[in-house]
Amino acid sequence: MDDRPLDQRVQDIDSPFLEKLSAGVNRFAAWIVRHWLAILNILFLLYVGLPFAAPMLMEAGAETPARIIYAIYRPACHQLPERSFFLFGESPVYSREDLPANGVADSDNVFVRRNYIGDEAHGYKVAICERDVAIYGSMFLMGLIFALVRGHLPRLKARWLLLFALPMILDGGAQLVGLRSSSWQLRLITGTLFGVGLVWFVYPYIEESMRRSPPVPPGRER
Repeated sequence: MDDRPLDQRVQDIDSPFLEKLSAGVNRFAAWIVRHWLAILNILFLLYVGLPFAAPMLMEAGAETPARIIYAIYRPACHQLPERSFFLFGESPVYSREDLPANGVADSDNVFVRRNYIGDEAHGYKVAICERDVAIYGSMFLMGLIFALVRGHLPRLKARWLLLFALPMILDGGAQLVGLRSSSWQLRLITGTLFGVGLVWFVYPYIEESMRRSPPVPPGRER
């Protein structure tokens, strides 16, 4: 009969499990350190690519999965039709005047207007706005460029990041307060500048942090 205290017996039973759990966590952490850039690039590709699947699904008649995608992205983007790209229609972009006078697409209420997905004549909108397409698309492309030049790209200083962000702040801010109306070209340019600057600023810090991460202890990688 084992006369040892209960907590000691439980500890002996749990030791193999805890060792395996610790080894698994260490392996996962080492995998993240080695592949963090590929992980981020894939995530940004999915994030900017999935909104284009929504109009494709609408065109194919798969309305339910398309509407699920629109709903998923709705908290992260205003999805206003006059600031979004359209696929399978007469034009890739529309002004408010170009959209149907159906009480939805032309509504003065932005929460109503954002619900307009499109129709057969106008096509179907991408699930994120033009500026978001530019931001996240440029972050994905800049991530690919960073993969080619990693270790050789000088770190972007914070004041230069502000210069990359300033055009978007001015363009979006002026439109928000009603001083002027932006264009899809400006949204693409300013969004791209911000996305490029953000990746250029952040990724070298992540790279340096990952390089400083302690290696997995010997014997834990099996």
